Amino acid sequence: MSAPTVSVIGSGIGGLAIAIRLAAKGHTVDVFEKNDVPGGKLGLIEREGYRFDTGPSLFTQPANIEELFHLCGEPIGDYFNYRRVDISCKYFYENGKRLNAYSGVQDFAQELQAVAGEDPEAVMSYLRESEKVYEHVGHIFLNHSLHKAATWMDKRIFPALRQTGFGHLFQTLDRFNRGRFRSPEAIQLFNRYATYNGSNPYQAPGMLSLIPHLEQNQGTFYPEGGMITIVEALHKLALKKGVRFHFGAKAEKILHQDGRVQGLRVNGIDHHSGIVISNVDVYFTYRDLLKDDVLAAKVLTRERSSSALIFYWGIAREFPELHLHNIFFSKDYPTEFDHLFRIKKMYHDPTVYVNITSKMEVGQAPAGKENWFVMLNAPAGAGTSSEKVLREARSNIISKLNRILKTNIEPYIETEDILTPEGIERNTDSYMGSLYGTSSNSKWAAFLRHPNFTSRISGLYFTGGSVHPGGGIPLCMKSAQIVDDLITEAS
Repeated sequence: MSAPTVSVIGSGIGGLAIAIRLAAKGHTVDVFEKNDVPGGKLGLIEREGYRFDTGPSLFTQPANIEELFHLCGEPIGDYFNYRRVDISCKYFYENGKRLNAYSGVQDFAQELQAVAGEDPEAVMSYLRESEKVYEHVGHIFLNHSLHKAATWMDKRIFPALRQTGFGHLFQTLDRFNRGRFRSPEAIQLFNRYATYNGSNPYQAPGMLSLIPHLEQNQGTFYPEGGMITIVEALHKLALKKGVRFHFGAKAEKILHQDGRVQGLRVNGIDHHSGIVISNVDVYFTYRDLLKDDVLAAKVLTRERSSSALIFYWGIAREFPELHLHNIFFSKDYPTEFDHLFRIKKMYHDPTVYVNITSKMEVGQAPAGKENWFVMLNAPAGAGTSSEKVLREARSNIISKLNRILKTNIEPYIETEDILTPEGIERNTDSYMGSLYGTSSNSKWAAFLRHPNFTSRISGLYFTGGSVHPGGGIPLCMKSAQIVDDLITEAS
């Protein structure tokens, strides 16, 4: 019996990964993408010799990509190369302190002692615990559907749950971190990891303390050519395996009858297939593609994750004190998050993230210049695109960077592009511009995130950042692996 044909809606990282996986198993796979290029949030801007990755800028867990090439029997080096970064991030505080998060755990712990007075053993103990929780709990829950009985019947479940403490489940990440560190600098640094899935460290559970394991224990990496090369490599691999891409092809309706998927309507033409996989935000999937306002509204009962306001600046000088990843912290972190999730407005003293790929290789910016990807966390939804808000945000960024770097960067900004939450929604069908679908601002968030399938329509599956296990490149890759397993089980 031949494998059923597959229609994938959207060519973000999750869509590319599932297309490759299923093509490697013999399925005929068509990917329908409304834009002219693949990648979703991960795109490219080129301006006067500057190159900017438009979306995700942090690369961890390269094994997720390596697995796809292994499944296809293709040498990854022919498509994609990367290297480990010596400093995962540079942190700048308003009190004048600067901290290098070295990739080596001991070096990182010693740096926290030198800069913030932290006990190195406390830092290393935290990261050992982070690794333990990830390996025992995270590994199971991030690689399997939480909505299948087989997951809960797995013999590894109860030993894994025994590895979690009270703080992981019933304390906020902030309270969890306050119980382990003494300095405000270390607490703020480890609280920041809640933003990796668009959440609030003063509400999100201590379980998010497993995230630092990915960055500080496993390492941060740089893909040669920038993050866009991830998309280029996966697109090339998918083509090699026979995946058919249709660009400028906007999906209009998921066809189904008697509880079984029938295919997809694209640009007015019906394409019949036995499996449909949506890599579109699950809210838009229900509202626009299934015409189901009831289920769409149910998705909205869960709080959306944060969004982002991004400035892409071509900077006509070099800053040797900066690295690939740089964080300039807000002086008042709790108030910043209160603005993001309760007040729903930009804060006047935001935490500023600056990514500079020209630090890693030539060709990302003209000689003697730098390409700055400058991002602020922003509330999801409307209200961040007005000229007044953008002008104030830009001014606040420049004031903060000038204050901490003791310079005036504005005269050096020679190119500028801006991406708002509204732009993110428009370009990538991420409802309200939320980067990770729903937030993790409760201990039940992981269980309430939409599953990778629906029991209402057989043959319909979901991948990407708006469904289990969450957003970001590693988790989108894992969502594709989960869908692959679900389809295999159903066949």
